[in-house]
Amino acid sequence: MEFSIAPHGGTLCQLLADPASAGRLKDESRDLAAIVLSPRQISDLELLLNGGFSPLRGFMGQAEYESVLREMRLPSGLLWPIPVTLDVPGAAVDRLAVGTRLALRDPEGFTHALLTVQDVWRPDKRREAEVVYGTQSEAHPGVRYLYEEVHDTYVGGVVEGIEPPCHYDFESLWQAPETLRHSFAALGWRQVLAYQVAGPIHRLERELALAAAKEVGGHVLLHPAVGVTAPGDRRYYARVRCYQAVQRRFPHGLATLALLPLALRYAGPRSALWHAIIHQNYGCSHLIVEPCHGSPEACGGPDGGFYGTRAAQELVARHQSELTIRMVAPDEMRYVARRGRYLPVGVIERDGDTGIDIRAEELQRRLTSGEDIPEWFSYPEVIEELRSVFPPRSRQGFTLFFTGLSGAGKSTLAKLIYAKLVEAGGRPATLLDGDIVRRNLSSELGFSREHRDINVRRIGFVASEITKNG
Repeated sequence: MEFSIAPHGGTLCQLLADPASAGRLKDESRDLAAIVLSPRQISDLELLLNGGFSPLRGFMGQAEYESVLREMRLPSGLLWPIPVTLDVPGAAVDRLAVGTRLALRDPEGFTHALLTVQDVWRPDKRREAEVVYGTQSEAHPGVRYLYEEVHDTYVGGVVEGIEPPCHYDFESLWQAPETLRHSFAALGWRQVLAYQVAGPIHRLERELALAAAKEVGGHVLLHPAVGVTAPGDRRYYARVRCYQAVQRRFPHGLATLALLPLALRYAGPRSALWHAIIHQNYGCSHLIVEPCHGSPEACGGPDGGFYGTRAAQELVARHQSELTIRMVAPDEMRYVARRGRYLPVGVIERDGDTGIDIRAEELQRRLTSGEDIPEWFSYPEVIEELRSVFPPRSRQGFTLFFTGLSGAGKSTLAKLIYAKLVEAGGRPATLLDGDIVRRNLSSELGFSREHRDINVRRIGFVASEITKNG
């Protein structure tokens, strides 16, 4: 049975070359200058290669970038609200020119694609922040990333894929748009409701998804965005296990789970519109857009937030006629203890009831302090997973970093404290002596300011790896 949800622009633009062409591209890449991609760039590249970013055929050139900023459209007129750009370090700029071929590699040295340069330019990042995020404030995580992590030069061009980024975890959950489309067709799912979440999900999210699925007469795709995660990130693994636990709470055959390799931008309304386009490319007929969808903070936060409540829903509604995917726009919900269930905020206010909720920060505080989490909020198996990554302070690792002049007694004091910690028992302890670390990890370094900084960063990295494991 052919699946009926057309990709944005009409064609699923998959940029991976066929095996024979991929082999030739890989051979060519060995003689090309290379750009090492950041985690966010790798996520963007994966969605370019698998068609999730259809109709894009590469990283945006300046004309596309300016059009998206100015009009939320590609030069063709197609709706597209978020710039997808490739920033490059200053050291690479001098060797770039129109027509240059670049190998796009991950930090391990694997080449995933070639890019043919069509544009090189320096963007006005403050203007980009104001237009895309609605603010120039560094308090916004998307703006802060733009200022601090994104290089000052952008490169645009067509991408030719060699091989997609490899995922070694939850292999069955990483499904490209074409794969999911075939799966929906094989299952006979005609109405597919996407629920994209950024954090763990609890009882409220399950209730929202069930109510929305009933409203549209469809099935549910739980599609959490997990585009930027570090290897061994325990919180990421716990999040996915939470999704798996909640999926098992749905009626049999109603919901499926897949992981979306999307690096979130937190651009509020623009992000919501972007997510609708992406999920249309994945074959979904509907998307749940919550009142504060795409915002860096929850609705009703103490600072009022960067975007108005329902701003995301309003923007998607204004452009609904240009999309095949339909929006499901639930109300903001709170738990009413007197009635023993979640209700819309408007109903709670009308009836004079009191609604309660536990925000992410409060949940983390309760977990780390060992407090109970009420049954109305979540499920026991979800809380158990979260407790494993938010342990109480007595089970969290910490680092003591001793600095001082030579002969000041740093090693003596460190050995004393180390001995007392081991003597007390109950937790492992490791002593990293500066002289021993220099001899084993930094023997090639001298004592210049630059080399001392490198040595300290190496010690800090080793200490952080030990600390995060308690």
